[in-house]
Order: sequence, then structure tokens, then C-alpha cells
Amino acid sequence: MEDRHKQIKSAQLRSDILKQLYFKKTLLYSELSLIYNKSIPVINKIINQLIKDGLVAEVGYAASSGGRRPQMYSVKTNAMYIMAIAMDQFCTRMMIVDMQNNPVTNTQLVELPLNDNANALPQLISCINSCIAKSGINKTQILGIGIGMPGFVSVSDGINYSYLDAGDQKLTHLIHKAIGVPVYIDNDSSLIALAEQKFGAAKLKDQAMVINLGWGIGLGMIVNGEIFRGSNGFAGEFSHIPLSEDGALCLCGKQGCLEAEASMLVVTKKAIEGIKQGKLSSLQSFINEPLERIATAIFEAIAIGDQYVIELLSDAGYKIGKALAILIHIMNPQTIVLSGRGTKAGKIMLAPIQQALNKYCIPRLAGNTELLISTLGFDAELLGAAALVMEYLDDDILNAHFKQKQQPMDKTSV
Repeated sequence: MEDRHKQIKSAQLRSDILKQLYFKKTLLYSELSLIYNKSIPVINKIINQLIKDGLVAEVGYAASSGGRRPQMYSVKTNAMYIMAIAMDQFCTRMMIVDMQNNPVTNTQLVELPLNDNANALPQLISCINSCIAKSGINKTQILGIGIGMPGFVSVSDGINYSYLDAGDQKLTHLIHKAIGVPVYIDNDSSLIALAEQKFGAAKLKDQAMVINLGWGIGLGMIVNGEIFRGSNGFAGEFSHIPLSEDGALCLCGKQGCLEAEASMLVVTKKAIEGIKQGKLSSLQSFINEPLERIATAIFEAIAIGDQYVIELLSDAGYKIGKALAILIHIMNPQTIVLSGRGTKAGKIMLAPIQQALNKYCIPRLAGNTELLISTLGFDAELLGAAALVMEYLDDDILNAHFKQKQQPMDKTSV
């Protein structure tokens, strides 16, 4: 019984080491020994087995102050692949990455509206299959599919209660069955927070609030070094903080929500309405284009100093800052990271956000809160989707992956 327990612990350590190497990129024996409080010989044995299995590679030597230079290790780039999918209310982006998060396919952009679209789920499945087929990568080489999506997403139940109705099945199980690859889902803002924690501005931060500036305004919370989800998994509905009693009507049915006043969807629609009423802007030639194209044009207009666009974004930034003051008073975060699509306008919005914080936030609290703009930007959700797959990695999943790879290839597996 004791030997069996040791085998289980050793097997779990194998997948844990793989995760550490994925997130940290490279590590030494000594570093892994400290992380897991295991002896060098134990770590050496597991690393050698991972190398034998084709999962880990030696990647050079670290600097040394004297004596023999220590060997560095990393997950082998082509050991496995991950499919990362980032969804919003209108479009879906998908790509396949290697174990160093390098894209091995171009990002595929698909118009896939989620609101009032009964065919959204079969369309998503079709697009996933098409993307894998175009890649030339066999499905048995794909460790998993991570999907970020808007709405009330239950990670534990594998269900999105807002979109992509799977009937009486779990959404994750239905897609897995249709594709033949394990599937993991999470709210888009939580995945953006995960990306910032693992690879971005919130790295090594124990307390951070990550604001997803997208069509809506989401929030991912890092509390005590973990993604905080609340009692039912739906924590972070920052976009529905009420800013006024008689503001614009929100999709949730209430008036004056932050999302109805300052989201990128609102900025885009305000831009269209203003131009139709005679406002001068470089956006005039785009007013009949899809919302996705207009949003892109808005970010492009910043570079040429479009005054109307700057006014719209500054107004949105001020309202976001007012809502952030509420968040700071409640959570007292160490860091706030502005992430997601809207970070392309981050420099324009930063000043009005700070102005609102100066007005509405207690100085002692605001002064100790670091406000950062993400360097991951629009890629954050895709990176978070890939990281989600690795977060779930354990020895059972790893063994199932190897077992599937060893099965004979059929014509439908490519």
C-alpha cells in the first residue's frame, strides 16, 4: 500500500513538474528541488523519465559563479500542442500553440454572434474541426482545447448559463465528444486574469484586479495568488456596477450599469451616432462596416489624433475610473491591470481613469494601488485559454494522452 502511494505521488509530481516548466519556461534541478521540497536525486529521476518520454529537453546551461554550470530544462516545444479559443459576443479567434506558446497556426477569426443564435454551438464545433484539419496536426497530438467565453460560466460544471446552450449535457462534454479532444472552458475575464498572472503584468502578484476592456467590461480577480471565483463561480461582474440611477439601459435589464456607459460596444455605437449627427472624424468611411471593423478603426484613429475618438475614449475612461474607485474601496488591491482589447487605447484612457480615482477614491487607498496597462493586450485571452489546459494537467490526463497517441490513426483524426 505504501509503495502504491509513493507511485501515485511520483506520478503526480511528473505532471506538476511539466506544469512548472511550461509556466516558468526554464528551470534547474535545484529550483525544482526547492519548489517541491524533494531531493536532487528524486527530481533527477523524474526529469530523466520526462526526457525519455519526449516531453522535456535540455536547453543549455545557466550562469555559474564557479564550478560546473547547471543544466537548464524546458518542456519540449513540439511534445504536445494546445488549441486556444477566445470568444466574444460577435467573433471567435482560435489558434494552435506549442509548449512554448508559439503559434503553429495563424489566428483564425470567425464571425460567430452568440446573442439569439441557436446555431452558435454547432458553428463553433465546425470551426474547431476546420481549424485542426487545416493545421495538419493530428488530434492525438493536441493535449486539450481551452475556450474563453463571455457569460456566466461554471468551470466546475462545464456549463455556460448565458450562451451556447448544450441542452441536458455539459458543454465541455458535448464539444469533447464532437471533436475527440478534451475541452476546458472559463469566463473570458478570468482567463485574461490567468494570462496576466502567469505571463503578464500580474506575474508574482498576490493581489490583483484585472480589468477586461472588451465589448463589455469584465473583471478577473487574483486573491492570495489564486483566481477568485466566488461561492458559485460567478465573481467579477464588474460591468454591472451601477454608475447612475437614470443612465442607459443595460442588457441585464437595469439602468446605469458601467457596461452600458463605458464599454467598447458603447463607445463604438456612440461613434456611429455622433458621426451621423455631424461630428467630424476619420471614422466617417466606416459607419456602415461591421462593429468589429469599426472598433479596429477607432484604435487606428488614436494614432492620428482623432479628436472625436479621443473624447469618446476619455469619457469612457473617466467612468471606468469611477467604478474602479468602488472596487478599490472594497478590495484594496495591490495592483489593477487594464487588459484585453481596449488596452490599445490604454494611454488615452489612463489619465481620465486616474482623474476619476483622484476625485472618488480615498487617497490612502488609491495611492497604494498600482495601475498598469497590460503588455499582452488582445492576446491575453488566447494565452489564458492555453494556460487553462495546462492548469488541469495531471497524471491521468497525461497517461490518457499517451494512450490516445499510441492508437492507430484513422481518417477522421486529422
